[in-house]
Amino acid sequence: MAEALKIAILTVCYNRREKTLKFLESLFNQQGVDLRLADIYILDDGSTDGTAQAVKEKYPTVHLLIGTGNLFWAAGMRTLWQHALHRRRYDIFLLFNDDVVLYPDAVKRLIDYYMQFNKSGTILIGSVVNPVTNKVSYGGNIFRVHPFKFTSYSLINPDASTAIPCMFGNANILLIDEITVNKIGVLADIYTHYMADFDYTYTAYKAGVQVLISPGFYGYCKDDTVFKWLPLSSSLKERIQYLYSPKGLTLKEYMLFIKKHFPNSYVTEFAKMWLKTLFPFIWDKFKPKKQL
Repeated sequence: MAEALKIAILTVCYNRREKTLKFLESLFNQQGVDLRLADIYILDDGSTDGTAQAVKEKYPTVHLLIGTGNLFWAAGMRTLWQHALHRRRYDIFLLFNDDVVLYPDAVKRLIDYYMQFNKSGTILIGSVVNPVTNKVSYGGNIFRVHPFKFTSYSLINPDASTAIPCMFGNANILLIDEITVNKIGVLADIYTHYMADFDYTYTAYKAGVQVLISPGFYGYCKDDTVFKWLPLSSSLKERIQYLYSPKGLTLKEYMLFIKKHFPNSYVTEFAKMWLKTLFPFIWDKFKPKKQL
């Protein structure tokens, strides 16, 4: 059972105090599992809205780290994860985004499902629902790839009762076991904000780790995926800044991801990123905003 496992729970926050507190409330109200036996870690990356102080006051058992203010999600999570690993050994790591509101049985269901496996290296992806549309917002994905061309990816709806194998996933809710960490480590240090969860889960998939969409849904989370380009109405300077921004198209890191996993597509993907920046009217007219 869950009580026999050493569990580390990890999340990163920055300047969204109410969302962070709402996530923690849903976490501490979990049913069927005693989270007093888990270690909960939060890295606050220099919030100026009182997030860290509020967490200290309301949840004093949380291990709170303060970041530099320049870590963003990937570097913050990597720092937090390494900190947890240096403190003690864990059987599983639960990664959460702090804008998730967990269902009351989310942690129990994830752990119970994980306990069914032979522990040969497993990642379980917990799908979440957009509370506005009531559709899946984040979860497991598959790539659509042709022999010499990386095209795009598709989000998969979870099955109600059966796990679905997939290629990679979002880290809004993610269970990663110790065997996987021993095999491939933590998030790669080439990523600042985006792409790190895609890279990690796809690297695990290619290394033979079971990457599975856990049955059902595990919480609510609004889809806030960034636009994959800025429209023609923005200035060229703004579009180029967005191309390189850690919270925009993050060109350098995206191209490192492509080089690592889809090297045959490097030239076409590089050209496509610049075309989106220089001639966005093409995508404005023919492509949905959230497609690569």
